[in-house]
Order: sequence, then C-alpha cells, then structure tokens
Amino acid sequence: MVIKVLYFASLREAIGMPMEIVPLPSGVTTVGALLALLAERHPELLTTKNLRCAVNQTMATKETGIADGDEVAFFPPVTGG
Repeated sequence: MVIKVLYFASLREAIGMPMEIVPLPSGVTTVGALLALLAERHPELLTTKNLRCAVNQTMATKETGIADGDEVAFFPPVTGG
C-alpha cells in the first residue's frame, strides 16, 4: 500500500517538506497507525497541539481507515480573527 502525505503551514516548515510518498507496512490501516509510523521520522507530529487530519480532503480522526492511493493531510489548527 502506498499513500501520499501532505504537510501544511507551520508543520510543513518544521518537517522541511510539503509532501512525501509513504509505502505502508501491513497493519497500518488507520490514521492513528500512520501517525505513529510517521512520528518515528517526524516527532513534530506528536508535539503539535490539536493536530488536524484529512483523508482525501475529508476531515478525519485517528480511527479513520486509510487505503492504497489515499491522500492524507496533516495540519495545525488555524486561527483567525
């Protein structure tokens, strides 16, 4: 299984890349499992408060399933006024 992972805003700056293609080992079938896998390379993902995620441009939770070819985006919460 291979997915595309996108990073936005300050998270992109902290990680140093806007996206990466990630081959997934068997057993990584949810956003939470993907987050644990990616955090080994990018600990910023675990230290970002209120980290948001979307799968195929739909807001997701850690329990959301992921499949081959999906696009998963991580981004910090956005504030405005």
